[in-house]
Amino acid sequence: MIFGDDIGQTNISAYGKGVVGYQTPNIDRLAQEGMMFTDYYAENSSTAGRSSFITGQSPLRTGLSKVGIPAAPQGLQASDITIAQALKSLGYATAQFGKNHLGDRNEYLPTVHGFDAFYGNLYHLNAEEEPERPSGPKPIRRRAKPTPNSSCHAV
Repeated sequence: MIFGDDIGQTNISAYGKGVVGYQTPNIDRLAQEGMMFTDYYAENSSTAGRSSFITGQSPLRTGLSKVGIPAAPQGLQASDITIAQALKSLGYATAQFGKNHLGDRNEYLPTVHGFDAFYGNLYHLNAEEEPERPSGPKPIRRRAKPTPNSSCHAV
């Protein structure tokens, strides 16, 4: 499954039929071999859309309707079953890459909510993640050499 935000309706050639003038052959092949979703109503922010996609719930139910701030008490709750948890119960490996926006405290991290690996950033509007705030996220410990199974998350 691929979830992206800020992608125009016709930016993927399987959906746009050549309107934008370029091709996305790898994504097109996935669409041809799998399933194409054509009906979805976008949320007002990427946080709301992501929380809805990952949990299958309305953003009003998850409480994640807008982009939060670092170390905020809002985030994906332990009681929110994620698509990653559902897929893992069926034997799938799961990973999340890119922007998360579902809380940056340790209990909200993707690897706590069913994702085997996460590589990305927790917020895009605050690249420094306010390290000077004692209540902010813990520093990321990096391995000296990345391995194929390494994941990036706060510990």
